[in-house]
Amino acid sequence: MSNKLALYAAVGPVLTRYTVDVAQAALAACESITLPANIHYVVPHAQRHTLYVATSDSSSGSGNIVGKNHHLSAFRIDRESGKLAPHGAAVPLPTRPIHITTDADSKFIFVAFNRPSLLLVFAINADGTLGGEVKQRENIETGIFPHQIRITPDNKMAILVTRGNDATRDKAEDPGALKVFQYNNGQLSGEASIAPNKGYGFGPRHLDFHTEKPWVYVSLERQNQLTVYKREGAALQTAAAWTVNTVQKPGKSGLRQMVGTVHVHPNGRFVYVANRADATVEFQGQQVLGDGENSFACFAIDQNSGEPKLIGHADTHGIHCRTFAIDPSGRLLVAAHIIGGRVREGNNVREVPCCLSLFHIGDDGLLTFVRKLDINVGDKNMFWMGIIDL
Repeated sequence: MSNKLALYAAVGPVLTRYTVDVAQAALAACESITLPANIHYVVPHAQRHTLYVATSDSSSGSGNIVGKNHHLSAFRIDRESGKLAPHGAAVPLPTRPIHITTDADSKFIFVAFNRPSLLLVFAINADGTLGGEVKQRENIETGIFPHQIRITPDNKMAILVTRGNDATRDKAEDPGALKVFQYNNGQLSGEASIAPNKGYGFGPRHLDFHTEKPWVYVSLERQNQLTVYKREGAALQTAAAWTVNTVQKPGKSGLRQMVGTVHVHPNGRFVYVANRADATVEFQGQQVLGDGENSFACFAIDQNSGEPKLIGHADTHGIHCRTFAIDPSGRLLVAAHIIGGRVREGNNVREVPCCLSLFHIGDDGLLTFVRKLDINVGDKNMFWMGIIDL
């Protein structure tokens, strides 16, 4: 395994490269590139020679700014330094992309959109540049509010994670689902929908695959839970094998609390889930963070059954960790926080900047906080971050 790593972090339309010292849990900022619009998601080619970036000038989530500038772009990665250079023409997209991924050998790239719900497939040329759209022979049912698209490591199945939406005073709940497709050479077929209780009370956001076993770990954003589904060949069992809480005090307050990204450790023995909170309350005339949890839930994975067993929680040392990454050796975890804010400490108020937090991962799977790197984001968000082995 190479010791050369690059960490890339996106603030608005700017993508910055950092060098990574795993042993010391340290980062050093290098150069930045600026894209035409805000960066929403990034994924590397399977061979790590190209980086694909999805951008949009629409607002995120349920925001009401509908932009007109949406693209998928490719950048060549210098294998010595990690520097990026434009690689071929960008592909225009119809609306804001929320997630992208490639298949196992990066012959195709998949783009998920949440408003309106849509899933598109594009070819990747042999040189890593982007090709044309791959029209699907079957109609693709994309559910409500897709949030992630993943292809299984064996390249035989695609899973579209559709979150749904909580009920509001003016609107009933939108149900969530896992949309499971057979996959072959850019084509999706044979859709099956996994939606317990018809998708009500089921709000999946992200998933990750076990490194060796047929277990799929799914974070339930709207329920603050982690659930496990087992694969059977080219299908997913319709009933969850395990469902566990991720927060320390479920239902602690009426403020918004959400589960975020989930990642299985490279050794397959642990799985981590980000708990996110950014809702505020008033204190001494200022808006400060409420009593929500910004933490990692750390689970050991039973190697016989796949059951996730809670071994601890770790404060993320920031507000609203939207993305995090584990280095390929499994020794370092880096958390990216989307925003900064104010927190109450007794009778005082303290500013907490947007930041990258670094943790050592122990042999027991527990996280030890080492340091954080504050990031000046201005009026932008640090929306994505990832580590790539060069």
